[in-house]
Amino acid sequence: MTLDATDRKILNRMQDDLPLVSNPYSAVAEELGIPESELLNRMSCMKEDRVITRFGPFFDAAAMGGAFCLCAMAVPPENFETVLTKVNAHAEVAHNYERTHRLNMWFVLATETPEGIEATADAIERETGTRVLCFPKLQEFFIGFRVAA
Repeated sequence: MTLDATDRKILNRMQDDLPLVSNPYSAVAEELGIPESELLNRMSCMKEDRVITRFGPFFDAAAMGGAFCLCAMAVPPENFETVLTKVNAHAEVAHNYERTHRLNMWFVLATETPEGIEATADAIERETGTRVLCFPKLQEFFIGFRVAA
């Protein structure tokens, strides 16, 4: 997919807060000077073409009584896909990345309670036979990450 100027405007705008109104997509489309149906269609096409992989809110699990934790595993390459499927089957897995390192699988757990981190990591270890290393957050930094389209 080749992005045109409108797609780029949409990508840049959608990284900001959505308006707190009953029809936020309509309000954003109006800001961009396009019909709401075009905004939604273009976003759908960008998702289908994997220009974007996810669109949704980020919740502060800790502020809601839950927890986040970065985890890593050293997965034998021949078992990677099997382990990946088992890890990703857990709703608590926020995202998962393969790395070219001895610790080749990295993922984030997001749970409703702090105790849920250990319980989920233990379940993944039992299911995969592979140790889960947990790296809890010690300090949070807000960097305001944005990618210019």
